[in-house]
Amino acid sequence: MNVLKNQPQEQEETGFASLSVYKPLPSGKDQYPIEYIEHNGVIKLREEKDCVITGVCEIEDQDLLESLRHFHDKKIMFRRIERAELSAYLAEQMAQIGTPEESGKKEQEKLQLDRLANDAPIVNLINSIMIEAIRKNASDIHIECYSDNAIVRYRIDGTLRTVLTLEKDKFPAVSSRIKIMANLNIMEKRLPQDGRITVHLEKDIVDLRVSIIPIAEGESVVLRLFNKKKNPLGLEQLGLLETELGGLQSLYKRHHGLVLVTGPTGSGKTTTLNAILRQIKSDTTKIITIEDPIEYVIDGINQIQTYDKIGLTFDSILQRVLRQDPDIIMVGEIRDSQTAELAVRAALTGHLVFSTLHTNDTVTSISRLKNMGIEPFLLAAVFRGAIAQRLVRKLCDDCKQKAAATPAQRALLAANGFSRGKICRPVGCEKCNNTGYRGRTGIFEIFTSDEDVEAMIVKNMRDTEIKNTLVEQGMTTLLSAGLQKVASGQTTIEEIERVVTA
Repeated sequence: MNVLKNQPQEQEETGFASLSVYKPLPSGKDQYPIEYIEHNGVIKLREEKDCVITGVCEIEDQDLLESLRHFHDKKIMFRRIERAELSAYLAEQMAQIGTPEESGKKEQEKLQLDRLANDAPIVNLINSIMIEAIRKNASDIHIECYSDNAIVRYRIDGTLRTVLTLEKDKFPAVSSRIKIMANLNIMEKRLPQDGRITVHLEKDIVDLRVSIIPIAEGESVVLRLFNKKKNPLGLEQLGLLETELGGLQSLYKRHHGLVLVTGPTGSGKTTTLNAILRQIKSDTTKIITIEDPIEYVIDGINQIQTYDKIGLTFDSILQRVLRQDPDIIMVGEIRDSQTAELAVRAALTGHLVFSTLHTNDTVTSISRLKNMGIEPFLLAAVFRGAIAQRLVRKLCDDCKQKAAATPAQRALLAANGFSRGKICRPVGCEKCNNTGYRGRTGIFEIFTSDEDVEAMIVKNMRDTEIKNTLVEQGMTTLLSAGLQKVASGQTTIEEIERVVTA
């Protein structure tokens, strides 16, 4: 019998089909063998009398499609599916492993968790989750267990997106697998744990910083991704305006003093500091950094990784670094009074010190350091200025459209010196995953200290008074910097409102 005699052309879809739409899936003898599914990334979604619908991960693989056409003697339609979702299906097919009795036999439970975590479908599932996150340029992976299920979310361009839903009973195996990879205790579910994983994907080497905390229904697992092979951004790629670049140059060209980069977690502070250090490194300058973790390795700079478990903390390293005769020191973060005091002391003794601080704007860093015990007269003597920054999503250039601003938006723009009746809005297309945004850019608030600012610090004037004076003198606030990018069509007012604290 010629199986090709009535073979029609298959249909293809450009988007991804979800396995859940086709449940219950064919099983047993009506489904492809598990080994075939796992090896080829295909699964039978539905079979009717005259039609077969097959899910394929690599729908561009023409040899695979041709073999499936020869296998079936009826109409076949292909649907593109997510590999992570297929791996979840494979995990569901593994043999059910009985739950140990509640008698406290920890060794038995450990053996079962170990077996479960190292089972091929679970390994494939975790690998696929990590690979997809790397390919989609996610900065974080969130895996959380709730009362009914577990969800996997990626943070892409600063926004969380749900990419996969798992049955709750699969979460212990997922959590245990990640703990094994990070060399953590798979039996510990009551206390937080931290670790690291290194993943090699083609030419990329990605470090994943693992954080696991117990929550009401299980655990929350967060993996932060750091691509060691990814080319770090230069100053010209951060999104700085010309005037902002000039203000930044006036800070990093100082010979001594304290310069801070401020903003919340994930606002790009470390990226900015690394761009500055690459700009100023030279054969005549010794630069030492203290980081946690080292995100980018820079030739010509002495970089030190903290390790709290053995006492290698920011403050303990900083004390030793001062004996290394450095010209410039970068402290990854000022977290406590002792580190703040040492940073100020280093600046007083002729070093240029860069660091980061978690504050909402530039001026608030003054009161934060005072609250850490730094005397106003010492702070005034060493503080050279600060940079506050945020990351906003950029509108997709392929689908953004001009639209009339609302009355409220026009009022906001006018109040900050912009008079535009039209602004751009997000639409959504295939290139931006239908979000309307693609990539991110920075918005910055920069101020440099002078004699007037030093006098205000010594007089213990409030942050608001200092900031008002600086704005009167021409300092651009985060809000104004963001609205400039709205006016130029790079982002939206909604994005500025989302990231800039009023």
